[in-house]
Parts: sequence; C-alpha cells; structure tokens
Amino acid sequence: MSQYRLLRNTTSSAVLLERAKWCTSSWCHFKGLQFVKDLPLTEGIIFVRSGESISATAIHMFFMSFDIGVVWADKNGIVVDKTHAKVWRPAYAPRQKAQYYIEAHPHILDKVNVGEQLSFDEVVV
Repeated sequence: MSQYRLLRNTTSSAVLLERAKWCTSSWCHFKGLQFVKDLPLTEGIIFVRSGESISATAIHMFFMSFDIGVVWADKNGIVVDKTHAKVWRPAYAPRQKAQYYIEAHPHILDKVNVGEQLSFDEVVV
C-alpha cells in the first residue's frame, strides 16, 4: 500500500492535495509537521485513527514554524470541522468525533466545507 494519497473533495470534485502522507504509525502521529520549515501548497498529512474520537484527533501547534489548515473527517470521509491553526497555540480539537484529520497549507480551508465528502485515493509511485 502506498504511503501517499491524493486527497479529493468528492462533493465538488476538487483536488485538495496532490500528495498527502498517509500517517498511521505512532511515530508519524507524534512527529507530524513539527520542525518542518516549509510545506508546499499541494502537500500535507492525512492522520488516520483506528476509530472516531474528539480527543485522539486533537492537535497542538508547538514547535511549528507556520500556520496550517486542519480538516477533520468522520469514518465515512464526511468533513465534521475545519480550522486555521496558528503557531504555538496549545490545542485544537474538532467539534464532533473524527477518524481522519488533515494538516496542510491554510489554503485548503477555501476548498472544503463541513458536510462535504473526501476521498483518499492511493498514489502509485
């Protein structure tokens, strides 16, 4: 299985991210985008949890050098929340339970709305 996905808004057919890292391991969840200096507009991380949760999909912005857009989706890929996360803020959590959360450039927030559906298409390298 590829470690990267093409993130698409299936409601609007828009490509949100051309190359998003599929993050399932504890190390990947721990590291995230901490200490990353720059993130291209077309890249990001899709964090995958084993089930839906509010607390397990919460993020912090410590050790970040730039703001990010965060999108949370439930087990069916339906967007349940989104936010512009600012550097060095203690915590952000979704308003509803989510199984997936995407961290990317803040421009992603303009391409998706709560209630829309996402797809995670495997990228063959």
